[in-house]
Amino acid sequence: MIDLHSHSTISDGLLTPSGLVQHAHSKGIKVLALTDHDDVEGLKEAASEANLLGLHLVHGVEISVTWKRNTIHIVGLNVDSQNKILLQGLSSIREGRFERAKQMAHSLDQIGIKGSLEGALKYAKSGILGRTHFARFLVETGHAKDVKTVFKNYLVKGRPGFIEHTWTSLENALSWIHGSGGIAAIAHPARYDLGKNNLLAFLNEFKELGGQGIEVISGSHTTEDSLKFARIAEEFEFLASTGSDYHGPGISYREMGSLPKIPETCIPIWKSWNEVNALLN
Repeated sequence: MIDLHSHSTISDGLLTPSGLVQHAHSKGIKVLALTDHDDVEGLKEAASEANLLGLHLVHGVEISVTWKRNTIHIVGLNVDSQNKILLQGLSSIREGRFERAKQMAHSLDQIGIKGSLEGALKYAKSGILGRTHFARFLVETGHAKDVKTVFKNYLVKGRPGFIEHTWTSLENALSWIHGSGGIAAIAHPARYDLGKNNLLAFLNEFKELGGQGIEVISGSHTTEDSLKFARIAEEFEFLASTGSDYHGPGISYREMGSLPKIPETCIPIWKSWNEVNALLN
């Protein structure tokens, strides 16, 4: 009934903000966070639709961070989408995204895949430009059978189309989230190949900077992943979050409403959210 990680056409999802809310409602979701990459533009539209359907919308964002040359995503929940410092910070990241996209297109051009920037922009429409848009172009032009296959052969480290990029710092991301009244959670932690020592260092730094949450349940997590990060949540006294990371039909890890429950040993990130608890009980 609760999904705290999803994307619309404002970033790299297939559904408009209102369409995403409608889909969540159809899947039995009562509490939904819209967490577009580095942008909060879709929250007003999503909130309006959520109000009509009686669904509680959590205002969120997913911020791209570089930590020791690793890209890590931090989800901000209950942020003030009008906060000027947050908006300025997100704007600076989006500018960097377009520069990266041009370099990605050049890399693909070098192996004979022409027109990828224009092709990706067609999918991005008015939203920010990301790897998923390039992936859809590569599927459309026959270079891969589906988006998941794209990320085995292109756009990832060591493959054509990958561009190493420096996002914002962990400190910046958390200061923007906290400064806008939100709470920060580490998105899909099992997807980062940090190694044991770096993972512990990252978790400690995240906590020292005031980070409070971690996605124990994620659309991309296996059962083993979820159990591992449930133990980590207990050890570091993190609040446990859950999110499908839904992007749309055919390109998502899991359907909305199909995630397992957070383990009982964890404290849910919404424990003190009175309005949400009233809906869930």
